[in-house]
Amino acid sequence: MPRKYAILLALTLGVIVLDQWTKYLVVRDLTTRFDGTTTLGQRLGALYTPAEEVGRNGLHFQPRTHVEVVEDFFRLRYAENPGAAWGMFRDLPPNVRGPLFNVVMLGAVVLIVFYFRKLTGTDPAEVWALWGLPLVLGGALGNFIDRVTRAFVIDFLEAHWYDKAAWPSFNVADAAICIGVGMLVVDGFVRKEKPASAPAKA
Repeated sequence: MPRKYAILLALTLGVIVLDQWTKYLVVRDLTTRFDGTTTLGQRLGALYTPAEEVGRNGLHFQPRTHVEVVEDFFRLRYAENPGAAWGMFRDLPPNVRGPLFNVVMLGAVVLIVFYFRKLTGTDPAEVWALWGLPLVLGGALGNFIDRVTRAFVIDFLEAHWYDKAAWPSFNVADAAICIGVGMLVVDGFVRKEKPASAPAKA
């Protein structure tokens, strides 16, 4: 297997596994969703099956507690996002939102794979794209798994300022996408085509 595809596979799967594992831990430790379950299979079934009805606070899985990592600045708190990044399109009807996200996801995967195939995998100038594209792909697939299995994405990372201002909750997949996009922006500057030099005069 060429090196570039080994990087694509390893990094994409790594992001997906880390994303889903952290979501499992959040549901286990911060919500009541696993109450009454005794086996890993039962817990995975509860995690990847949407609750029948929305409960208190408009959430499907009910929070039990939250964790203050840095008081007044950063916490771990369970949240649900039926929309896209930062809650965009969350008010669309489910029968519209689902197909729309599926089409966007398919288009994103096609574009990422198309762009990745054009990389040589050996040019040092490609390093930002070589690592950035798999991060975006892994993050997109991680959140896609959530939407397909339970129609909403689990978020839990919450940066805030003394509860007066807060960044929208996010997760590992969102972080991977943001880092990956940032690397692609850098790649755009690093590999920007230079204007051709004017021909020398005789």
